Amino acid sequence: MTLKATLSALLALGTLALTGCASIVGDSNQTIAISSTPSQAHIAIVDETGKQVFEGQTPTTVTLAKSDGSYWGGKDYRLTLDKPGYAPLTLNISSSPNGWYLAGNLVFGGLIGWFVVDPFSGKMYSLSPEAVDATLGTAVSSTSDDGHKLNVVLLEDVPPAQRGNLRYLGQI
Repeated sequence: MTLKATLSALLALGTLALTGCASIVGDSNQTIAISSTPSQAHIAIVDETGKQVFEGQTPTTVTLAKSDGSYWGGKDYRLTLDKPGYAPLTLNISSSPNGWYLAGNLVFGGLIGWFVVDPFSGKMYSLSPEAVDATLGTAVSSTSDDGHKLNVVLLEDVPPAQRGNLRYLGQI
C-alpha cells in the first residue's frame, strides 16, 4: 500500500471517528404538517423559552429547529389552535433522541458520537408528533348580538365564591 493510499484511509477513518451517526444522516430542522377541522384555524407556536416561532393558519407546514444549539439542548414547543366559535386546543411538540443516535452510533460514531458530536449538533433529535391533524370542539358559549352570553359548566367547576352569582334558567 502506498503512502498516499495509507494517508487517505487514515483520514477517512479519522473523519468517521469524529462524527456521530445522527450527525451524518440527520438534519437540524424538521418539517411538521399541521391541519385542522375546521380549517383556517389560527396557529401560534412558542418554544420552551416562550418565544413565538410561528403564527399562521391551517392547513400549513412549519419547519422547526430540533435543538437550541447547546449541549443536550433538544427543543420543545407548545402549539395553540383557535377559531371563533370553537374551543381552543393546545398541543405539545417535544424532542427525543432518534434511532440514528441510539443505534447508529454503535456502528459509526461510538462514544464520541454519543457524548460529543450528536448532542452538540442537535441532529440526534426527532420532534413528535411528526404531523398534527386536530379537531376543534364546538365552543361552550357564544355572545349574541345584544351582548348576552350563555356559559354551560359543571357546578363543581364553579368556584364556591361565585356560586351565589349563578341563575337557574331551567332544565334541559
